[in-house]
Amino acid sequence: MNMKKLAAAGLLAAGVAVVLIAGGGSRDSADSGGSAVAAATGDGPAVHVYKTATCGCCAKWVDHLEEAGFAVTVENTRELMAVKRREGVPTDLSSCHTALVNGYVVEGHVPASVVQAFLDEAPEAVGLAVPGMPIGSPGMEGRNPEAYDVYAFDADGGRTVFRRVEP
Repeated sequence: MNMKKLAAAGLLAAGVAVVLIAGGGSRDSADSGGSAVAAATGDGPAVHVYKTATCGCCAKWVDHLEEAGFAVTVENTRELMAVKRREGVPTDLSSCHTALVNGYVVEGHVPASVVQAFLDEAPEAVGLAVPGMPIGSPGMEGRNPEAYDVYAFDADGGRTVFRRVEP
């Protein structure tokens, strides 16, 4: 093995170790076809984000979480739908990225303040979701922002509006 390949293998192993440590265990360590892992920054709750390598709005959402103090790791994957199925995200609540934080799933462009409020309340739920990609949500900034709902969902497919976000 040449030195470049050896160095690349070492960096990849270090990145996987960061994900395992920051993510707290096997739930984040499953192989989902990831092609890159970025190290965590921030002192807040650890968030592991699954997204595609080419999604710019997902990268902006990650920036939004980091600016709010979350310790974010990112895993680019080509198997995003498999991640959503594994984590119990209802199809109709799907968006362009899926994150894991403190045993919960966060699907889509959920504002950091709502994620923190959800963590503080610690309800019996699988997680939160903002279906689709509403204009004005974190990572989807633009003209004419729209109001949208953030749903809490459970393992049986039930859901409630956790927060209404107004522009």
